Formats: sequence, structure tokens, C-alpha cells
Amino acid sequence: MTLQEYFPERTAVKLVDGVESAVRDGFWSPGDRLPTVRALAGELDVSPATVESAYRRLRERGVIVGERRRGTRVAPKPSSLMPASSVPPDGLRDLATGNPDPKLLPPIEDAIRSIDKTPRLYTDELFDDRLLEIAREQFQADAVPCEHLAVVSGAMDGIERVLRARLRVGDRVLVEDPGFPGVFDQLTALGLALEPVRIDQDGPLPDDLRRGLSTKPKALVVTPRAQNPTGAALTESRAAELRGIIQDAPQLLVVEDDHAGPIAGLPAQSLCTDREGPWAHIRSVSKSLGPDLRLAVVSGDEETMRDVRARQLVGMRWVSHILQRIVVELWSNAEVLAKLRKAERTYAKRRQRLIGLLAEHEVRAEGKTGLNVWLPVIEEARVVRELAAKGWGVTAGERFRFASDPAVRITVANLKKEETLQLADDIARCGVASRRAGLA
Repeated sequence: MTLQEYFPERTAVKLVDGVESAVRDGFWSPGDRLPTVRALAGELDVSPATVESAYRRLRERGVIVGERRRGTRVAPKPSSLMPASSVPPDGLRDLATGNPDPKLLPPIEDAIRSIDKTPRLYTDELFDDRLLEIAREQFQADAVPCEHLAVVSGAMDGIERVLRARLRVGDRVLVEDPGFPGVFDQLTALGLALEPVRIDQDGPLPDDLRRGLSTKPKALVVTPRAQNPTGAALTESRAAELRGIIQDAPQLLVVEDDHAGPIAGLPAQSLCTDREGPWAHIRSVSKSLGPDLRLAVVSGDEETMRDVRARQLVGMRWVSHILQRIVVELWSNAEVLAKLRKAERTYAKRRQRLIGLLAEHEVRAEGKTGLNVWLPVIEEARVVRELAAKGWGVTAGERFRFASDPAVRITVANLKKEETLQLADDIARCGVASRRAGLA
């Protein structure tokens, strides 16, 4: 098809449809530069305002990004054109959605009954002092500086607030490859340009991080442990090496997404220890205490955290103090802390059991921490299809990858012991040639 054929109607809505169709069909590929607003307006005989409106909607949908001097380009992974959900079809055993095991989440009924139910008013403090005190103890145990803190509505909210505070449309951000598609979608919706950095089981590869820094990025988003989808976790030596590399980029905003917290399987290693440039470490409770408790504590440099708090004051002001008090009660309860340690051990056993059984079939899989196992394959779609025929719902790696090798993600959070042997046998029967593929 020609460019004109993609735009039979010339309203802003139809221009959006036309651009998405052109990207979906391969007329424009990820990274391709699009015509300027005036050039496309002239080509289609519409007003520049109509094209600008369409481009704005496409940026919000994550289809295109504005890269300042490089112009407007197709996003590296156009989010609205990718599968929106990893929920498997009815009838399949769900090993796809990445949820924690409900049975390993601590009960919250006693905490709800115990909290102070005094109403909060608009003039009250934003954050619960006891919550910040406990969070500081956790951060100090992991050598994460914690002088300046804020409470936000979960990890994704924290990432967005920190990036909005320091970045502008068109800025380049380094992201993990493979990495979490929710982060990719969020960044492209903010009009930011993604630059993938390959990882292995110990985190971002030093040489690839150096290459990424040569593109003059303004931020790096990294997962210190329980990396989704691969289970990677920074080691002490890798973290030290990466800190040395980013030391030469003092203006780089380093954002750490510690979404799994105490159930990850290993202590957190931080790139922000002793960092002089801008940074933020975001620790969520969603995976450990439950997604309903959508809360995270953010630690960061003084300027970044001042901007985050200032934006909260002109918006939602605070995260519900009901939620903050419930988290305080849970974090202060010895039985809850023991249950979290049990959850950490259980998730580790489930990962290791599947990885070990696959190894007996000479099938390589990875998952050092977290809730998932990353299974390198040659053909993602075929493996997902064949496992579905055997009753298993897993997630193709396409949504998680840029240039890294094909794989599928298997959530083992609630995988029962008696199921694991059958799953490993079924994977092996798919002819998974994972010895030829894997993380870098």
C-alpha cells in the first residue's frame, strides 16, 4: 500500500488509525522516522493542527515517540499494537499472569481492625511517620540512602512521578532487555525514547550499559532483584562495576524498581549507594503484601524527592492513610514477617524445582529470584501453542524483548509440587532447544 492509501479519511481519529495500520503492516517499522507535522499535513491536504492532534494521541497510546532533534519516530515497541494482556484462555492452567500466590499473602483482617481510624484532613501531613521510620530501617539494611522519602501508589506510580519530575518529552531512557512491558508502555506514553540494555542473570551487562550511555540518555530504569521476566538480580560485584560506570554520567537519573521487596529471594544490591547524581529507589508492597495494598516508599536525592512531593501537593496529595496504617501494622507484626520469610523460601523452591527438572531434560531455564522462570526457546509462538494444547498457559517473550533472544515466561508463584514434574516433561516434549539460546 502507498502512504495515501492508509489515510482514506482525514480526521485526527482516522489519521491515528492510519498510522497504526501502517506500523502494524510494516510500512513503518519500530524506530523509523515519521514525516514532520507540516510535511504530513501537506501530503494529506489537511491542517497541521489535525496532524498534531493525531500525533499527540499516538504518543499517548505509546505508538510513536518524539526525540527532539531526531524528530518523531515509531516507538521501539509500539504498546497499543502489542497484546494487551497475558491472561491465558479459559481452561488453561494460569502460569502467565505474574501474580503472587494468594495463599502466601499475609491476612490483613487483624491489621484493619487494629489501625487508628481517625479521619485525615487536607491540612494533615502527607506521610505516616511510623511508615517512614520502618522504611528507613529497611533501606539502611540494604545500604540505600534514605534521608528523603515519599509514599506513592505502587511501583509504577513511583516510576512515573520520578521521571515526570526530572525528564521531558523526547528524553532517552535506558531500559532492561528483556524487561517489564508495563515500564516500556509507561515510558512511551510519557513521550520518552527507549534505549534497551541487555542483561544476564546478574543484571545489566557492563559493556552494553557503556554503549547505552553513549546515546546520551537522561535516565536508567533497573530492577535490582526479582527482575521481570527473567528473575535476574544484581550481585555485589556487578552492582559495584555498574556504579563505577554510571559515575561518569553524573546527570543520569537512576531509577530502581524493587517491586518484590522481601520475597525476592536475595538482598537488594543498589546502584544508588553513595550516588552523587539524581536517583530514586522504589520499594513496593504489592507482590509481598498484595496488589490491593497499592503502596510504595520512594527514597531519592533531595531535589528529585522535593519535586515528587511538590507534585503530590497539587494533585492527589497523599496515598490513603488507611493503606499506610495497614502497611505499618503488617510490617510491625512478627507473624507477618515470618510469613513473608516463608513466602520467600516457597517461591525459591518452586523456581528451583522447575529449573532443576528441566535441567534433567537438558533444557536450560533461568530464574535466580522472583516469581517467574525464563525459558529460552527458538520459536515462542510454537512453544506457547504446544503448551496450551497440553493445558498450560504461559506468556510469549515478545512483549518483554527488544534484541534479546526469544523465550517464554512461566510464572511459578502458585505452581504446585505435583504439577512441576508434568510441566517439565511437557516442556521437554515441545522440543525446546534452549541450550542454543538464553540471556546474554
